[in-house]
Amino acid sequence: MDRMKKIISYVLLTVVSVLLITPLLWMVFTSVKPMEEIVRFPPTFFPETFHLDNYLQAIQAFPFWQYVKNTLFITVLVVIGNVLSNSFIAYGFAKLSFPGKRLMFALVLSTMMVPGFVTMIPQYVLFSKIGWVGTYLPLIVPAFFGNAFNIFLMRQFYLSINDELIEAAEIDGANHLYIWSHLMLPLTKPALITIAINSFNGAWNDFLGPLLYIQDQEKYTLQIGLQVFQNQSTTQWNYLMAGATLVLLPTILLFFFAQRYFIEGMDLTGGSKG
Repeated sequence: MDRMKKIISYVLLTVVSVLLITPLLWMVFTSVKPMEEIVRFPPTFFPETFHLDNYLQAIQAFPFWQYVKNTLFITVLVVIGNVLSNSFIAYGFAKLSFPGKRLMFALVLSTMMVPGFVTMIPQYVLFSKIGWVGTYLPLIVPAFFGNAFNIFLMRQFYLSINDELIEAAEIDGANHLYIWSHLMLPLTKPALITIAINSFNGAWNDFLGPLLYIQDQEKYTLQIGLQVFQNQSTTQWNYLMAGATLVLLPTILLFFFAQRYFIEGMDLTGGSKG
């Protein structure tokens, strides 16, 4: 009976995995097809001929490297902001005692129930009033003020660390800033990497944020650049798919090399007491 359950589980997982990976494979295979093969009916899944020069043409079709630089600039600062702010805030909720801590933490968690579209217009009005529209500041600065889920993630990790370590550090004369930066951060590396991966994916693949706040074409990110390229009068789908594959590649590589820390971070968080 147990063996049958395992077989059924493996079959279901295989089927779901194939369904999820098929669009990705279709994009990759389309990126190396000639245009006449793409528009052929009925369509073919595997390419009959491989045109790797589509990637070179895609890079030259729009300011690819300029958009890479813009996207990377935003992404790096967002990752730094999320890692520092969320770990610092979570340390206060996990290891410090102050009046109203439970209520404040409940209020922080309650923000996860507010859809982002609800706050989109007020945020735009606020950033417009202070003159940030047209700059990268609305995309970067909010990352330095914490995120409810990431704060909860880090707090769970901090709660799994014995308070005796902090007490010993305080006896040696260390303050909380030193304890957080030199003791807590090294012990919570899996959670920090998990936040970094999520932040990277969110910033690198963000489309709506740059669409709202970036007006200068030289400041466009990759996602906006691909959309502009797609909206051209005659879309070269092989070049577009090649560009989309290049844009997606860093996300895949990052998760591939850091998946061990990502899974460990999520698993330890789930197993920690709150």
